[in-house]
Amino acid sequence: MTAGAASSPGRVRTDLRSGVLHAVLEHPRRLGALTSAMYDELAAACRRVSSEPGVQVLVLEGTDGAFAAGTDVRMLAEEVLGPPDAGAAGVAYERRVGEVLQSLQDVPVPVVAVVDGPAAGAGLALVACSDVVVAGPRARFGLPVARTLGNCVPASVVAALARRAGPARTRALLLTSRMLDAREAGAVGLADVVLEAEELDAGVRDLLDGLRSAAPLALAAFKQLDRRLAAVDLPDDEDLLRACYGSSDFREGVTAFLDRRPPRWEGR
Repeated sequence: MTAGAASSPGRVRTDLRSGVLHAVLEHPRRLGALTSAMYDELAAACRRVSSEPGVQVLVLEGTDGAFAAGTDVRMLAEEVLGPPDAGAAGVAYERRVGEVLQSLQDVPVPVVAVVDGPAAGAGLALVACSDVVVAGPRARFGLPVARTLGNCVPASVVAALARRAGPARTRALLLTSRMLDAREAGAVGLADVVLEAEELDAGVRDLLDGLRSAAPLALAAFKQLDRRLAAVDLPDDEDLLRACYGSSDFREGVTAFLDRRPPRWEGR
């Protein structure tokens, strides 16, 4: 998550080249922080993959040394803290983001995340929902909401992270707010391929070439099997989301973040 200076509202630019749909997260000077419009555009990119013949791979990538540093905090201030019931608005926000993440998981072709910058908060959720994650030397992975805003993470995101990094590592990430570098992320399973700067472009090209040369029905079947194996009844999390987003601490966290000062937590 990032406050940043005044800049463009952000967008997800799509570019189809040689069977690969590139979805580029662009939010200049905000480290790729996701806005409502960007979530909508990401969902549209997923629909395009499912409906347009010839798309073999979906690639998520950032710009200017970033991937996605969470959700734009100014958007949260308007859309969650603005309504009279912030708890209900927070639940609605998480459900909306959850639908986008589900559409990403439902894409029938491989989803590759190329991370060479911060992937935090919602950015880490995108990583968790991707099939193959490539990390460059500037990559950072984490979910530091307990230290920054004081909000909560839905059960679906925790489950997706646990499938990648394991329950113990996921729990530690949430409780400690640590940001992992590329090597650490590779060691715990958050990143599948870790490359140096001079290797990144060629390494991604080789990976995409390999995916495009594979049998598409086999890849789709592997993805479907993975989804079936992951199919579990998630616990109800609405009470936890409502309590965190409706708290004085969340309001303080957002205010402090935008004021660029440490938050003063009160536990209420």
